Amino acid sequence: MSGPILLAFIGGLLVGLSRQLNGRLSLSTSPMISSFWNHAVGFVALTLVGLLAGGLVPAGAAGTPWYAYLGGPIGVVFVAAGSWVIARVGALNTALLVIAGQMVSGVAFDFVRDRSPAFWASAAGVALIIAGILVTRRRG
Repeated sequence: MSGPILLAFIGGLLVGLSRQLNGRLSLSTSPMISSFWNHAVGFVALTLVGLLAGGLVPAGAAGTPWYAYLGGPIGVVFVAAGSWVIARVGALNTALLVIAGQMVSGVAFDFVRDRSPAFWASAAGVALIIAGILVTRRRG
């Protein structure tokens, strides 16, 4: 397995683990408190790594457009929502719904940018993922 593929796979495993931990914390507190502590501890860890590795504030950061920083607030909503959802629909359905949402946005961005030569194949893949979610929800 090549390095980038292995790294992406490990990242996926860590996302699943992170969801479980945040979901458990949200049951003891609330999804917003769970999200707060997720980001507070993550901020401290990332700051330490950034300070040790250097380049925490790269040249040209001030010239970055304001909307490029919206990933942070979107991440807060993502983590808080995931913490709330996982306790209600389970780990598998949460993962499938997140993947379906990512697929829908990816297909939509490719469609808007007209970069996907296989738009209909991608759209069909998204439809199959959503159909799979619906089938598993009916069985439950």
